[in-house]
This record gives sequence, structure tokens and C-alpha cells, in this order.
Amino acid sequence: MDFDTRVGAYGVIVRDDTLLLSLWDGPVEALWTLPGGGMELGEQPEQACVREIEEETGYRARLQGLVGVTSRTIDGAHRATHPGRPLLAVQVIYRAEVVSGVLRPEVGGSSIDAAWIPLDELHRHRTSQNVHRALELAGVGR
Repeated sequence: MDFDTRVGAYGVIVRDDTLLLSLWDGPVEALWTLPGGGMELGEQPEQACVREIEEETGYRARLQGLVGVTSRTIDGAHRATHPGRPLLAVQVIYRAEVVSGVLRPEVGGSSIDAAWIPLDELHRHRTSQNVHRALELAGVGR
């Protein structure tokens, strides 16, 4: 079967029982997701994670270690780009901490907002599947 592959790197950033999330403007609806995104050619996952966190939230981050790697298949009918072709999405997930910067939404990208969401209120928000899996891998209770 012919399919596309996309590798992305994402950060789990928890501060004062809140989780830093980015609001992705998806093809059907907006979803809160971990800050992060696709790797660029020649980039290491760690570099991609730090770059994407800053692009999507305004924060410079320091990685604290690898949480895990997950993958999922997206049916071609549900893709934002290249409809009809299945996508194997691989997510490299890191724990991270904010070291500087000011919270702001991404400028000119696919994310439209960024916010600290209380962990005990996540169930009230539309979140992507990777948020819950990443929290589980990171051992973060909700």
C-alpha cells in the first residue's frame, strides 16, 4: 500500500497543574494539542521540538528527556492535505520546561491559539489523541 509518513516532535510542559497546549486549526474543527510539529529536512527531533514550541507558543523551552514515541494511521479521507493517501504519523514526545518568552499564539501557521489548561479541566476541551497518550507516557495524572 502506498502511504505518506510524517514525523513530528512534541513537548509535554506542565506547570502548576496546568498543561501548555496549542490550538491547531484542523480540517474539520480546532483541537487542542501538544505544542510541536513536523521535523524539517536535516533536523533532529530535539531541535524540531524546541523550534515548534517556540513557534506555536512564544516560549523558549529546555527538553528534560524523552517520554516516548507513538504512531497512528490517519485514513486518507480524514487528511487535511493530500486527501486519499493514508498517513503514518509518528510522534516523538519529550518532557520540557519553559525557560523564557511570553505566551502568544503562532503567527502565520496552523495553530491559532496557545494556553495553559488546568489538567483537571482537560475533559472540557476538544483535544487530540496524542495529548492523552503523552500524559499517560509521562506519568502525568489528570
